[in-house]
Amino acid sequence: MPRIDFRAPSAELARALVGASLFVEGVGGRIVETEAYDESDPASHSFAGKTARNAVMFGPPGRAYVYRSYGIHWCLNFVCLAEGHGAGVLIRALEPTAGIERMRERRGLPDERLLCSGPGRLCQALGVTHAMNGLRLDRAPFRVVPRADDASIAVAAGTRIGISKSRDLAWRFALAGSRFLSKPLRLP
Repeated sequence: MPRIDFRAPSAELARALVGASLFVEGVGGRIVETEAYDESDPASHSFAGKTARNAVMFGPPGRAYVYRSYGIHWCLNFVCLAEGHGAGVLIRALEPTAGIERMRERRGLPDERLLCSGPGRLCQALGVTHAMNGLRLDRAPFRVVPRADDASIAVAAGTRIGISKSRDLAWRFALAGSRFLSKPLRLP
């Protein structure tokens, strides 16, 4: 089984994570949508340099970077690249496979497709909070399982959503044909 290389550039890692599985205290599923962010990218939290809020993004790799989006929703990123270079991968959506009833309780809705289809929904369903910021992804409460080396997994690339800068970069990656995406993929 392939390993997940958190020292890879963010776009490479974002693509490799599609089809992998993410669990938080046993609740989770298959990652179907990611977005890459890099220190050279004006849309990235690390673009303006290291601050107290984004310090986790600067390493070491293989950590969770958890932040509030618009002051409402928690979002989960996987930190990547060598220490000192701020980069990460936003986990945008997953297909629920474990702990679905727990997800339904946390989200207050029965529709399995909507449980984790968006970064805020995903964090609420998995119970991700700021208390997990900086935690290692290879230890509890997290478990990240690489995807099988399966040629049938088709990963598509498109432009990122929900940002106002660098919208033209094709750094959003999705499992082709998945019904669990946050929004349809926009081609560059």
